[in-house]
Amino acid sequence: MLCKVLFIAAVVAIVAGEHSHHDYHSHPSYKFEYGVKDPHTGDHKSQWEHRDGDVVKGAYTLDEADGTKRVVEYSSDKHNGFQAHVKRVGHADHPAVYGHHEAGHSYGGHGHGHASSYANGNLHQHHH
Repeated sequence: MLCKVLFIAAVVAIVAGEHSHHDYHSHPSYKFEYGVKDPHTGDHKSQWEHRDGDVVKGAYTLDEADGTKRVVEYSSDKHNGFQAHVKRVGHADHPAVYGHHEAGHSYGGHGHGHASSYANGNLHQHHH
């Protein structure tokens, strides 16, 4: 299988241990992490999170379509609320445009059709 998935969840142990009695004053605590790395689709992402009482810390990463990696680190507690720090790692790589562009032709289109624009609320049609 090309897709490797790692999933560890202590949350399952917490939920499995619950009975019909709910203790709303208990001290919540869990840790989990997972990752996906699929070379066939290019889907690469990961996440981890730890909670100890009212303090939550975590991060996730994912590969963007432009070749960069998004890294989001977050935390939450009573005093600071939810805070997230987003970083982009690497340089965007936009694919080169192939073909030619001539005046009066729609860019990136195929065949001989119409090009329309709704810019500024006006409709402009160009016939080839």
